[in-house]
Amino acid sequence: MDFRLTEEHEALRQSVREFAREVVAPVIAEHYEKHTFPYEIIRQMGKMGLFGLPFPEEHGGMGGDYFALCLALEELARVDSSVAITLEAAVSLGAMPIYRFGTAEQKARWLPKLVSGEALAGFGLTEPGFGSDAGGTQTRAVLDGDEWVINGSKAFITNSGTDITALVTVTAVTGTRPDGAKELSTIIVPSGTPGFTVAPGYSKVGWTASDTHELTFDDCRVPAANLLGERGRGFAQFLRILDEGRIAIAALAVGLAQGCVDESVRYAKERHAFGQPIGNYQAIQFKIADMEMKAHTARLAYYDAAARMLAGEPFKRQAAIAKLYASTVAVDNAREATQIHGGYGFMNEYPVARFWRDSKILEIGEGTSEVQRMIIARDLGM
Repeated sequence: MDFRLTEEHEALRQSVREFAREVVAPVIAEHYEKHTFPYEIIRQMGKMGLFGLPFPEEHGGMGGDYFALCLALEELARVDSSVAITLEAAVSLGAMPIYRFGTAEQKARWLPKLVSGEALAGFGLTEPGFGSDAGGTQTRAVLDGDEWVINGSKAFITNSGTDITALVTVTAVTGTRPDGAKELSTIIVPSGTPGFTVAPGYSKVGWTASDTHELTFDDCRVPAANLLGERGRGFAQFLRILDEGRIAIAALAVGLAQGCVDESVRYAKERHAFGQPIGNYQAIQFKIADMEMKAHTARLAYYDAAARMLAGEPFKRQAAIAKLYASTVAVDNAREATQIHGGYGFMNEYPVARFWRDSKILEIGEGTSEVQRMIIARDLGM
């Protein structure tokens, strides 16, 4: 297999790398300190077409592919993960469900705004008290005439409360299947709908410049036409979206891991101890060599998963492997980068402090490491 990038993909990577270094890097630390959402960066990303990378031109997209999105995520995360997760969630969790499962009318209404970055959408699956048990959904939607009446709550929902959030898609119990199991469906809830309340943003350890909220629905009414996809297929639809999203999260994790290498190499050349740069000492060299090895291997894992997905081949196991390994590597590299920086690694003025705080959630979000192991084992027939 040839893992070298095409000219188009390489040009995209270089463009996003330059944007991350010249536009994101100078301002993102202040956003982290103030816990503010970087609207000006998001607007520029929209103008670059990043939100439309994997969508066809007929919907206002760039006509690219999912791998292009992953490359952009990696380069953004080399500098900052809050910006990267905003893009990842907006595309793979926000716009993608509508593109994959929406009606022609739903696509025409929502996709142009979402793929341009003019608006964001949230992905309402996780609920308080259930976490990885996504099938334990308690939110309910009852059909009353030509409207769905929704009651329940969702937790940890990204891009759900910004000034440009247009909608969230939520899973809800809409009935009982013939076998007695819950019938789960997906419903579009526009922002500002009466009965839909967005709680204040969470106080988070990391990703402090991204937008995350708990959502509540209290007799929230939306048109019956807001059903997304087939009734009773909501859980299956979201699992498909999560399979794809794990490749994107793996790419983001690789970016963070590589960013740790970048910062460690730079610091090891500048920091002197005992009369010479610390990079001259084998203890530091070996740490950085191991970090680079892990980042490189994790990159190959997500490249493989993305290639299988785009070829129309089964990719669930490979996506889980990529997400599991890349998130582990991100945490490992962040820890080592902080150690290399010593006391300065504990200071917020250095990017590795931000990387350290941001890394842990990668082993939790969009399927914990334990869930990834379950997926891999089940796919092996165990």
